[in-house]
Amino acid sequence: MFIKEVDVLRHHGWQFVPDVTKVSLTPLFRGRPEIKKGVTTEEGKMLEKLCPTHAITSLPLTIDLGKCVFCKECHFALPGKIRFTNDYKIATNDRNKLIIREGLNEEITFSYENIRHEVRNLFKHSLKLRQVSAAGDNSCEMELNAAANVNFDMGRFGFDWVASPRHADGIVITGPISENMAEALQICYDATPDPKIVVLVGTDAISGGIFENSNALNRTFLDKIKVDLYVPGNPTHPLTFINGLLTLTGKNL
Repeated sequence: MFIKEVDVLRHHGWQFVPDVTKVSLTPLFRGRPEIKKGVTTEEGKMLEKLCPTHAITSLPLTIDLGKCVFCKECHFALPGKIRFTNDYKIATNDRNKLIIREGLNEEITFSYENIRHEVRNLFKHSLKLRQVSAAGDNSCEMELNAAANVNFDMGRFGFDWVASPRHADGIVITGPISENMAEALQICYDATPDPKIVVLVGTDAISGGIFENSNALNRTFLDKIKVDLYVPGNPTHPLTFINGLLTLTGKNL
């Protein structure tokens, strides 16, 4: 029996991630994109029409990671000028910092002055979160479940999922927020004790994604609250989510 378990371990390799801040993902991973200088006006307009979620603007040329579904069609159209790196640290508390600009090869950072004092003062050692799937497709939801498994183990940092908003320090929203989920989301938010944080995970939650202009959505909830963390991806990677929480709460300082 013991020999069989050793064979399984040898076959699968070491699954546990010792340091989630220093992992090197495969080059095939679609993370932060880069746009090289020299994209012509015609090429920019072509990319703008090509993008299924209108994440690309041509004048000036930008890619909005809050809208991007990481389909990589822009790279396939201009492989020498647009590429997706394997940089997974793309979460931020500043919506504007999700805009990737031509010729700027910069990591996505936080606006530290906008992090509320109570977030780091109260949640640095323990953060309990209630996840709400507001008409999500279960892709981001699966990745968030993976963030708590034995591989990524976000619980070692004091980050945990709870079943009730009354036991939570904040809510994590996935999905584009449908009309049918708008009231339920508001009820969940109201039931969470103050002070609380709000995290948007995935393209659908941040912008509506491919459903942005659908009459089935009701995203007015976001007009009334402060979002503390944007975690892009379609779906987002567990390492993106965990590293975003580490920076927000100040655990990686």
